[in-house]
Amino acid sequence: MLGLLTAADGEPLAVRVFPGNTTDSTTVATQIKIVKKRFGVTEVVFVGDRGMVKANGKTALTAEGLKYITALTDPPVRKLLKTQVIPLELFDEIAQEVEYGELRLVLRRNEAVRRNEAHRRQDKLAKLQRLLEERNALVAQSKRATPEAGLGPLNRWAQRQKLSTFVTISLQGHQLSLTIDEAKQADAALLDGCYVLETDVAKDKMDARTVEERYRDLQKVERDFRTMKTALLEVRPIFVRKKSRTRGHVFVAMLALKLARMLEGRLNAAFGTTEQGDGALTVKDALHALSRLCFQRHEMGDQTFLTLPRADQKQERIFNAVKVRLPSTSQWKPAKV
Repeated sequence: MLGLLTAADGEPLAVRVFPGNTTDSTTVATQIKIVKKRFGVTEVVFVGDRGMVKANGKTALTAEGLKYITALTDPPVRKLLKTQVIPLELFDEIAQEVEYGELRLVLRRNEAVRRNEAHRRQDKLAKLQRLLEERNALVAQSKRATPEAGLGPLNRWAQRQKLSTFVTISLQGHQLSLTIDEAKQADAALLDGCYVLETDVAKDKMDARTVEERYRDLQKVERDFRTMKTALLEVRPIFVRKKSRTRGHVFVAMLALKLARMLEGRLNAAFGTTEQGDGALTVKDALHALSRLCFQRHEMGDQTFLTLPRADQKQERIFNAVKVRLPSTSQWKPAKV
């Protein structure tokens, strides 16, 4: 298990390795105590996602005198709607607040996310319809294919894609058919783009907008974590056994993460971001362009020379952007081979 600590802007500050398959809820409070002691912090508000701050995590944080901000999963939100603790019309693009005992609930609807979720659901329905039609066509063309054999895989696919709550796939004769319950589909889309944040931070310490903004800051540490774990750096698999070497391996990965962030910042300053236009250059694109710059080996008699070709225009722009100077000479003469 890896734990990454970042500053508010996502800058990596520390990394920690935990033995075994340790759950998030058992590590949170202990690590915050270490952070408070090491960095001299007197007041902490912990921001965690839905999977991290559950009932046990909240109890542990409260026992340590710590405050938290987290998001509720879909079932508790629907329960709050059903019991009229929160009205549906309160979901808006501007964060709204409801007091719930000693807790505060911050509600917001993201219209962009709502539209994306609606489009994604329609795309899934369209794909399910295509899969069903392909299965029916196969049954019609092949004497060995049975329509019953396709019923199970299609139902499992619909369940994985979270369509089974309002979609029914049935067998009518030798044909599979798709039925959509419009009312249940509308209920499934009821909370598209909506989220409810729960916090025990006092209102005079943090208003609803700040609570919502701090929760959205989670995407910065999550992005760093993805870069370190599965994207650019791929800290796993780890091929060492000793505790000290494992920690060293992870620490080097965190240093590489800091370099990647610095590289990205300098590339954005020079080429812009992907949101600003098509001329942007990502870290992955830059590394791919620089990978073409390779040493060339030449042999003349008993002498071997390594030469570095001149950087092309794009490579020179990248080097200038990241403030790296190429060697003044492009030729080295190693010892005899």
